[in-house]
Amino acid sequence: MLVLGVETSCDETSAAVVRREGDAVTVEGLAILSQDVHRIFGGVVPELASRAHLLAIDAVVDDALAQAHTGLSGIDGVAVTRGPGLLGALLVGVMWAKTVAWRERLPVIGVHHLEGHLFAATLEYPDVQPPFTALLVSGGHTLLLDVPAWGEYHLLGQTRDDAAGEAFDKVGSLLGLDYPAGAAVERLAASGDPARFVFPRPLLKGSPKPNARSPMQTRVRSASGLGLDAPDPARYAFSFSGLKTAVLRAVQQSPDLAHDRADIARGFQDAAIDVMVAKTSLAARSFGRTLVLIGGGVACNRALALAMREALASHARVAVASPRLNTDNAAMIAAAGSWRLMRGEHDGPDLEARDTLPLPGLQHPAGAAA
Repeated sequence: MLVLGVETSCDETSAAVVRREGDAVTVEGLAILSQDVHRIFGGVVPELASRAHLLAIDAVVDDALAQAHTGLSGIDGVAVTRGPGLLGALLVGVMWAKTVAWRERLPVIGVHHLEGHLFAATLEYPDVQPPFTALLVSGGHTLLLDVPAWGEYHLLGQTRDDAAGEAFDKVGSLLGLDYPAGAAVERLAASGDPARFVFPRPLLKGSPKPNARSPMQTRVRSASGLGLDAPDPARYAFSFSGLKTAVLRAVQQSPDLAHDRADIARGFQDAAIDVMVAKTSLAARSFGRTLVLIGGGVACNRALALAMREALASHARVAVASPRLNTDNAAMIAAAGSWRLMRGEHDGPDLEARDTLPLPGLQHPAGAAA
C-alpha cells in the first residue's frame, strides 16, 4: 500500500509517500518546508502560517511524489492531519487532501497529530510495536501513555499547564535566544555547570528547593522518590509553569547574565529532564513495559534520550526517531494513516479539521493524573 501523507498543523508544510507492507513502513519520499517568517515574532502567527501553507502545498506534494518516483495515479490512499493544531493551517491540508482524494477516487483518512508522533519511530525501527510506554513531548503537548496495542492508548498523565516544548522556548526567550529555542537551549546547556543553578523538579518528590546549591545525586533517586505504589494522583502528571518562574527569577537576579546564561540553561534542562525521565521510568516499571518510546519535537533533545536510556538501561529499550521524523512531518502522518487504511477505515466528504481533538482510542484508567 502506497499512501500520500499531508501535514499542515502548525508552521511546517510537509508531504510524504510511504509504503506499508504489514507492520513494515518505509519512507519513499518526504518534503518539509519550514516557515521562517515566524522567527521575528517570537512565535507562530496563525494567519501567516495558513497563507504560507496555501502557497507551498502543491510544490511540497510534487516534491514528495517525485522523490517516490510516482504520481497521484500510483497512490492507494491519502492521510492528512485533521487536528489538533492551528485551525486555519489544518484547513489547508484537510481541504487539499479531500479534494485530491475525490478527484482521484482515493480513500482519505484524517489522522490525529499525536498518533502520528507515536508511529514516527516505526519508520526507522520496524520492531517498535506495542506494548510500550510512550512519552509525547512537543511545543503543545506533554503526555505519558501506556500503549498495549495500536489504537489503544491509556492516558497516565499530562501537563497541568505548559507543555515541555513551550517551556524550552520560553526559557530560551528569557535567555535571549531566537525562536524556536529548544535546540539552542540544549546547545547552551552543554557547556553549563550543573551545580550552579539547581531548580525545583515540579510534581516530583524529593525535588531540591529553589536556589539549592547541590544537584540531585542521580536521576534514579528521582524516580525512586516517587514510590511505585504511591497513591498520589500527581505521580504521572507534569507541570512546567513553576519551573519557568524559577528560571525567570534567576535571570532577573543575575548580576551578569552573559556569564550565567549557560549555567541557567543547564539547570533548567536538568530539572525538566529529571521530571520526564523519572515519571516515564516509573510508568514503564509499573506496567512491566520493556520498550519506551519518546516522540514529539522535544524528543530531538539528545540529553533527554541519553538520560532515559541511562535510567532504564537494565529494564527497557528506549526508541527515539531521528530529528527529522520527530519534528512535524507528513511521513509519520502517512504511517499512522496507512495503518488505519489497512484496517479498512476511511473518512467521507464530511471530514473536518479540528483545533482540539481527543486522541482516538484514548482511555483514562482509574487514578490517571489529569
